[in-house]
Amino acid sequence: MKARFGVRRGTALVAALLVAVIALILPGSAAAQTDDGRARSDHWGVIARNTIGSPVAELRNGPFGSFGVTGTSARPPYGQGSLGIEVANNSTTLSPPSEKVDFGNEVDFYGKSLLGLRRVGFHVFQTGENVTAFGGPTNMPNIKFEIDPNLNTLSDYSTLVWLPPASPNVNSWSPFLDATTTGGWALTGNAATVTGCAFATPCTFTALRSAFRTANAKPTVLTVSVGKGRDFMWIGAVDGLRLNDYVYDFERDGVKVLRAK
Repeated sequence: MKARFGVRRGTALVAALLVAVIALILPGSAAAQTDDGRARSDHWGVIARNTIGSPVAELRNGPFGSFGVTGTSARPPYGQGSLGIEVANNSTTLSPPSEKVDFGNEVDFYGKSLLGLRRVGFHVFQTGENVTAFGGPTNMPNIKFEIDPNLNTLSDYSTLVWLPPASPNVNSWSPFLDATTTGGWALTGNAATVTGCAFATPCTFTALRSAFRTANAKPTVLTVSVGKGRDFMWIGAVDGLRLNDYVYDFERDGVKVLRAK
């Protein structure tokens, strides 16, 4: 059976009932259900081997505002919190001298079919400084999938990166940015050459899927993360990471999994 980003309704109901029973038996215990019913809040965190320098990727409250901003864009789209990210551009002696951080999950999506991904995106808190002083309107955080591209080439590893478009809002929360219809997708390594989806020539989501199918490849997921770098300084926040039928709500006390409406 292929691993998928999804769950049958009956499986989800049984898993939800089990979580509720556990919570009643063990007050204070926490279990975060995902599309396969296995994810735990403590499986999310900074991926150490993908971190360079001394960046910050921390679950936090807010941000609320900025000052003078009201309405839905003045608060995180889910709950009270978000994933705060702070990345500098020149704090190391490396060349290029850049920081980098990935906050993600190395356990719960392992082995799933990348081609089973149907919906993906997030909300972002973008600042005017990120745009005017640091890197321009497309200076944005990314969604990343470490994958086994299964292209029968010398390399069995690649990172798939979503390059978001400019946020329609600054100094406030954006609406949902849909990675299946906006921005571009790029791969690292030989997979970029085979598919044509490179950072110099990003693909649409549809073209990316077609490229794998044309190559008769069945790519599988290793990890999922939200990250930033190595490029420009960026200080902001992300919330509401969507993967198919589930939304990952970043809160100060952990990552909560919600059924997408």
